[in-house]
Amino acid sequence: MSTAELATSYAALILADDGVDITADKLQSIITAAKVQDVEPIWTTLFAKALEGKDVKDLLLNVGSGGGAAAAAPAAGGAGGAAAGGAAEEKEEEKKEEEKEESDEDMGFGLFD
Repeated sequence: MSTAELATSYAALILADDGVDITADKLQSIITAAKVQDVEPIWTTLFAKALEGKDVKDLLLNVGSGGGAAAAAPAAGGAGGAAAGGAAEEKEEEKKEEEKEESDEDMGFGLFD
């Protein structure tokens, strides 16, 4: 990450922490006050538009809540006996879900009927 990106990110965090709306002008003011050189206005504009109407604190608190559990489960499978039992249960659940998907074919409905 470049210095410009970092400076703009930190400025956005400062504004969010103070409960102030994040705008390009306010970001640029903080960056200028911090005496960070060579930050092009495009960075402040991009960050302001990306964070417009968003709660930055909420974004930070919910960073890992979207899909992280599924990625963590296979990693825990090799940890030991207790984790291996959990992996076996997950495989059984996956098989049950696959069986549910195949149940449509048992009803006589098919793709080419």
